[in-house]
Amino acid sequence: MKKIWINDIKNYENQQVTLQAWLYNKRSSGKLHFLQLRDGTAEIQAIVFKGNVSPEVFELADKITQESSIEVTGTVKKTDRSKIGFEIDAADVKLICCSEDYPITPKEHGPHFLMEHRHLWLRSLKQKSILRIRHRIIKSIRDFFDNNGFTLVDAPIFTPNACEGSTTLFETDYFDQKAYLSQSGQLYMEAACAAIGKAYCFGPAFRAEKSKTRRHLTEFWMVEPEVAFMDIFEDMDLAEEFVEYIVQQVVQNCRNELEILERDISKLENIKRPFPRISYDEAIEILHKKGNNTPWGEDFGGDEETLISEEFDKPVMIHHYPMNVKAFYFKQAEGNKAACVDMIAPEGYGEIIGGGQREEDINKLKAKINEQGLSEQTFDWYLDLRKYGSVPHAGFGLGIERTVAWLCGLSHVRETIPFPRLMDRLKP
Repeated sequence: MKKIWINDIKNYENQQVTLQAWLYNKRSSGKLHFLQLRDGTAEIQAIVFKGNVSPEVFELADKITQESSIEVTGTVKKTDRSKIGFEIDAADVKLICCSEDYPITPKEHGPHFLMEHRHLWLRSLKQKSILRIRHRIIKSIRDFFDNNGFTLVDAPIFTPNACEGSTTLFETDYFDQKAYLSQSGQLYMEAACAAIGKAYCFGPAFRAEKSKTRRHLTEFWMVEPEVAFMDIFEDMDLAEEFVEYIVQQVVQNCRNELEILERDISKLENIKRPFPRISYDEAIEILHKKGNNTPWGEDFGGDEETLISEEFDKPVMIHHYPMNVKAFYFKQAEGNKAACVDMIAPEGYGEIIGGGQREEDINKLKAKINEQGLSEQTFDWYLDLRKYGSVPHAGFGLGIERTVAWLCGLSHVRETIPFPRLMDRLKP
C-alpha cells in the first residue's frame, strides 16, 4: 500500500485512501463523528457517518481519545469547509495506539507547564507553524549563501579560547586540558575565507549568560559569513540583502503559518532595501531625545535597542560603536571607533545581527589582545592569519532564534527552538 500524506490528498479526489494520523480533536452530532486528523504534514477532517460503517467502528470513533494514533480509510471529497479543500468520508477506522490522559488539553496552560511538556507541546498547531517557519528561514539562509558563491565550512564546537568574552564560556574537561563550548565560529571563518574567499558556518553557539530575558538562550543557532577583501560598508550591504531575502522568502512561502500565528504580514512585506543606517553617535542622540540618558561610550542593552527601533519600521543598522565596547578583533576606525555594525529588528525584537570589519594588522591585533588581558599563545593560530598574506575582511553573525521570534511575532525566544536551553531548563 502506497503511503499517502494529508498534504498530498488533493491528488486523490473521489478515490478511496488510507491515512495514518493522530486525532487532535473530535466532535459528535448524533449519527456523525467529526475526527480532526493530523499527520505532521497537514490537517484534515474525517466524517464517520453511522450508516456508512459497522457499529463497532462507529463506537470506536466515539471513544478515540486526543492524540491517539489511528488509521482511517475513506473516500476523498472536495469541500469548501476545509482549509485544504478536502475531507474524508470514512468507511473504516482502526486504532493504532491509544493515548490516555494526554496532558495538553484545549484549555489554557501556563508557560511553565507547557515547557515541562515541550516534547508534546510541539504537536500544537502554533508550535508546528513556528517549526515550519524556522525551517524556511534556515533553508533561505542556505539558499542565499549557496547562490552567492559562498562555501559552507563547519566550525568546531570545542574551542581552546573565547571569542565573545571569557565570562560567558561553558568550560569542559578535554582529556588533560580545558576546552570551551563555542561562542562563535567567526575566528575559524576568518581562516576559511583566506582559503576560499567567501565562507560561512552554521551551527549551535553557547553563551553562559546568567540572563532570564525574553531574548536570551544558553544554546542557540547562528549563521556566520566571512568574506575576504571586504570592508565594513560592503559588509552592511551584504547583511541588508541577506535579511531582505530571508524575510521575503518567509512571506512568500509561509503565509498560512503566519496567519495561524496571527502575524501582521504587511509589516514583513515592508522589509525591503534600503534599511536605515545610523551611527552610534546618532543612536545616542535618539535615546537622549526619548529620555534615555545612556552616556556616550556605553553599549546598548535591550531597552535601548527597543527605543531606537521604535523610530523605524525596518531593521536599523547602527554602526561605528566606541572601540571599548567591542571585541578585540574589530578594526579600529577614526575617532577610536570600531568598524562594526549591529542590526536591530523593528517592533522591539532587538539585535539580530552583529558584525563588522576585522583587524588585519598583526601588530595592532597583538596590542588589542594584550590590552584585554588575553593570551597571545592562545591566539597564535589566529595571529598567523595576519602573517601570511593578510587582507581586509569582514563578516557578521545572525542569530536564528531572535530572527524566528521577530518573523513569527513571538514574545519569548523559548518558543523559537524545538527544545530550548535556559538557565533553569535542561529538560526535556
